[in-house]
Amino acid sequence: MILIKNVKIFTMENDELLKGYDILIENGKISKIGQGLEQEGATVIKGKGRYVTPGLVDAHTHLGLFAETIGFAGSDGNDATNPVTPQLRAIDSINPMDVAFSEARTGGVTTVASGPGSANVICGTFAVLKTYGKRIDDMTLIPEAAMKCAFGENPKRVYNAKGQMPSTRMGTAAIFRETMFKAKEYLAKKEAAKEESDKPGFDIKMEALIPVLKKEIPLKAHAHRADDIFTAIRIAKEFDVDLTLDHCTEGHLIVDELVKEGYPAIVGPTYGDKSKFELVEKSFETPGILNKAGLLVSITTDAPVIKLEDLNMCAAFAHGAGMDAIEALKAITIYPAKILKLDDRIGSIKEGKDADIVIWKKHPLEINARAAMTLIDGEVRYE
Repeated sequence: MILIKNVKIFTMENDELLKGYDILIENGKISKIGQGLEQEGATVIKGKGRYVTPGLVDAHTHLGLFAETIGFAGSDGNDATNPVTPQLRAIDSINPMDVAFSEARTGGVTTVASGPGSANVICGTFAVLKTYGKRIDDMTLIPEAAMKCAFGENPKRVYNAKGQMPSTRMGTAAIFRETMFKAKEYLAKKEAAKEESDKPGFDIKMEALIPVLKKEIPLKAHAHRADDIFTAIRIAKEFDVDLTLDHCTEGHLIVDELVKEGYPAIVGPTYGDKSKFELVEKSFETPGILNKAGLLVSITTDAPVIKLEDLNMCAAFAHGAGMDAIEALKAITIYPAKILKLDDRIGSIKEGKDADIVIWKKHPLEINARAAMTLIDGEVRYE
């Protein structure tokens, strides 16, 4: 049992800043929020009037999949041997001992979606997990949360170098469409079978795509350029599946069209150089423009492209480029939680929710702001 005293709380439930409030934590959950709280037997943390936010959430990372300091031996995020690998699961590659987990907690990041990179057309499933633990099974909130897929330069570049399809955007779309048709046919045969012998032969790739077809998980579409965003939308609508637009780099150029479609946007990574042709329009203005237009927008580091502990800095830059300050904070807390369909547990400070809480040394949107303390499930995991 922990009692945090005298803090300024950005609850993310609304735009209000609660000043001089206390937070009582019991059994890993937020038990009570109020002023002048007392609880016998509780460990008291003196907040000293500091800012508090919910634990930060990044809806698109590769945390624990690319330990770049050890090169190929630590690179487990792209199985670039076949453009169609929906059967791959991030939880079978994520290494919780990666130093990036402890670094993330210094920046107040407590929950991430992590999964395969974008070498393949269909890449495999992302998992949602907390950033503390030794065993992935115990850290995971959703083991298979979304099916990663990729449009644009990455699969085209990877497989052109191998001398095989896809080497064009047409090829990527054709492979994707063919695979989805096969999965749809496989599911139809499986559901129509009255006897076990009538069922199609087991196909692990097709089985992995059934949750997508049933709208149990969305397609998580890597798409930077406007035409790639539209291709992702076109295919999602053809097969009547759910979709998130990840990266969405040129989203500000087509905001009116995106509003018509209404898909969530996970924007970034924006800090750093424009390392590919499809990043030429990269701008910190994008999340604010999409947010003001009414879209559900979150900000991502795409870690390790940008260090996960700099997620709040990315929000600060978006604010500096015109995004409302509270909306920028929501874009790294409650909005990604909503996109991941976990806003009943994480993303805001509310009684009954997971006690993922960050006490900041200064305002979280100040450049280089770092956590003074990070709690995950009611336990201090960084101080």
